[in-house]
Amino acid sequence: MIELIDFSKCYSSKADLAADAVSLTIKDGSITGLLGPNGSGKTTIMKAICGFHFPSYGSIIINAPDGTSFTTDENPELCMKYIGYVPEIPLLPKDMTVLSFLHYAADTHEIPKDKTQEACDLVIKECSLEKLLSKKIKTLSKGQQQRVSFAQAIIHNPPNLILDEPVSGLDPAQILQMRDLIKKLSKTKAVLMSTHILQEVRSLCDSLYIISNGKITASGTEDEITKNTGTKTLEEAFIKLTQTNGE
Repeated sequence: MIELIDFSKCYSSKADLAADAVSLTIKDGSITGLLGPNGSGKTTIMKAICGFHFPSYGSIIINAPDGTSFTTDENPELCMKYIGYVPEIPLLPKDMTVLSFLHYAADTHEIPKDKTQEACDLVIKECSLEKLLSKKIKTLSKGQQQRVSFAQAIIHNPPNLILDEPVSGLDPAQILQMRDLIKKLSKTKAVLMSTHILQEVRSLCDSLYIISNGKITASGTEDEITKNTGTKTLEEAFIKLTQTNGE
């Protein structure tokens, strides 16, 4: 489980807050949605959870499976031990084969040599990569690259999974594959998924937070949010809460 308590982030003294007193909880065994327009602060929150930058104010607490906990600014080196991160645009070495990259990812996460093949075999099966292992990453479709990105994120079996716009740019068939994979992984992990696509929230998320201009404007289930905002649909609630048109 991951908790944000009044998390705020300002990138410079003259800039507005990219995240403003954000409090949220990512529960084990569930998918939490972070829904907001582009530029609303979703990626700022996700990168802070992963320890890529630190809170200007507030705290981010990672609760480990053994019952211990730590904050990301106190122990940033532990973040990626307990977190798997899938960015919106896969950051993959284009000239490596899929199998070589998975071995590299295992080594990066300090998986013992005698356990590397087992770890690779598990994510190969989990992410349906069997037919892609000898191919160079640059030859793969975006959907295939996204599956490789998922594989590197879970190769060390982290208890938490952070997904930044995981279906962005995928075709309908690839989106369905990603949904199935995310649902399967959420059975054993705490998953936070950012998106601005309402259909993905309905298809995947157990609960959600709506964010606008760096602030959480609503949280709960779809029914709770529509009820609390006096709207009939999530679309109406989203527009009302974010004051946007056409997102």
